[in-house]
Amino acid sequence: MGLLRRAPLDTELLDLVEESGRNTQHTALLLRDLVTDYPERADLARELYLREQEGDRIAHDIIHRLNSNGNMRAPFDSPDGYALATALDDIVDYAEEAADRLGLYGVEAPMEQAVGMADVLVGATEHVARALRTMRTGGDITSDLVEIHRLENEGDRISREAVASLFADGIDPMVVIRWKDVFDSLECSVDSCERVAHLLEGIGLKQRR
Repeated sequence: MGLLRRAPLDTELLDLVEESGRNTQHTALLLRDLVTDYPERADLARELYLREQEGDRIAHDIIHRLNSNGNMRAPFDSPDGYALATALDDIVDYAEEAADRLGLYGVEAPMEQAVGMADVLVGATEHVARALRTMRTGGDITSDLVEIHRLENEGDRISREAVASLFADGIDPMVVIRWKDVFDSLECSVDSCERVAHLLEGIGLKQRR
């Protein structure tokens, strides 16, 4: 009797996951450029919108692939794949939301802490993208996950200090509300990176069992 052969790994699904990781990186870099030189680079909001649309497309393609990969072996089960696709999409959605709010609220100049949050997001998405690439080889992603968690804590600290400074400096309450909304979006984007890290950690545990 012949030996049972293990189904081949679905490399197209891995391609899509890695593409989503690259999209988060590109989005974070655009957002940092926009925030750093706002409003001079307000035009980048359009590119961020296009990144958000691309993120939606990739997430849809990942979910469709999970449901139709036939005899191919997925690197994770369908619920984990769905959660991963949506968490990656959330990173981009919240980043684009932050950029949109800057324009919607007529922000005149960036806050230093907003630039700091954008820097944190750039770092977190770099480690997200690297961890996703490592899934292909089954390598160790522990250092990337640890760094994502560290950056998420750093983002929380920056966001708290920014909001506290707004209230402490006696700024117009409407300005406080507007910036608080911007920081909420930035923080949610970074938090979504940590959500991806948790999912990858769980997927890794299942693969080792």
